[in-house]
Amino acid sequence: MSEGKLVAVIGDEDTVTGFLLAGCGHRTAESTNFLVCDEKVTSVHVEEKFRELSTRPDVGIILINQHVASSIRHVLKDYTETIPTVLEIPSKDHPYDPEQDYIMQRVNMYLGGGQD
Repeated sequence: MSEGKLVAVIGDEDTVTGFLLAGCGHRTAESTNFLVCDEKVTSVHVEEKFRELSTRPDVGIILINQHVASSIRHVLKDYTETIPTVLEIPSKDHPYDPEQDYIMQRVNMYLGGGQD
């Protein structure tokens, strides 16, 4: 039986904690499949973690808070892989805005909405 893929999480403390409590956490001696983003975490650190997670063969989905994704929007726009799939999710303090979501922008473009 083949093993499933992990769900990785990049987001604020409440979001990451919720997913860890739900059983999504995975820690090895080398790394984790999550990043808690607070005011001390730079966009460079978020970008490095995203690049690490997006190249791991054991990760199938990357969940990222939309307000965190905004700090690495240039990286997300260039990301073209299907797996791991990247999904932007809202946080408790930052509601979801479909106009910022690059997946929704692509859907609108394919459906004739004209956004890039």
